[in-house]
Amino acid sequence: MTNISTDASNLERINRWNCAISMFKERPVFGYGPGTYMFQYAKYQLKKDRTIISTNAGDGGNAHSEYLGPLSESGVLGLLTFLLIIGTVLYTAVHTWSRLTDSRLKGIVLAAIIGLVTYYVHGFLNNFLDTDKLSVPFWGFTAMIVAIDLYSRQENTKVNFTEAATTPTTATENC
Repeated sequence: MTNISTDASNLERINRWNCAISMFKERPVFGYGPGTYMFQYAKYQLKKDRTIISTNAGDGGNAHSEYLGPLSESGVLGLLTFLLIIGTVLYTAVHTWSRLTDSRLKGIVLAAIIGLVTYYVHGFLNNFLDTDKLSVPFWGFTAMIVAIDLYSRQENTKVNFTEAATTPTTATENC
């Protein structure tokens, strides 16, 4: 996104971002509702921001940002919820990676972390979670992390039960 003076696509992206921010300012707590950006943003376009690809028809389009979209559609509560999901996934991923001893599983979790962080950064400039074909890797990586986390906890529990059964305890350890 280097040419923001003559490239219609880049200029339209800025137009959409400005509209999303204006929508948020008008309804900051709950927004306009999920999936409504394309139907609401036209009235927030400033004449100076309109491009040759701008539309008033509500016939498509999004905020071109994974963060400004939820902000305009679901307000600050929606954005905070999305950020909470991201934070929880990253925390779980890093915690799981650091706990694993199997190098193959560590590699899978690391690949998922890198893929998700790449998507999170890219999300500032565009959004694809509303596109089924492109949201599959996002939710797929998230599911892989959760599955490996659950698997590793189950494996640790088995090991702990085995150790507990073979290790004698004293009366003070049980208190």
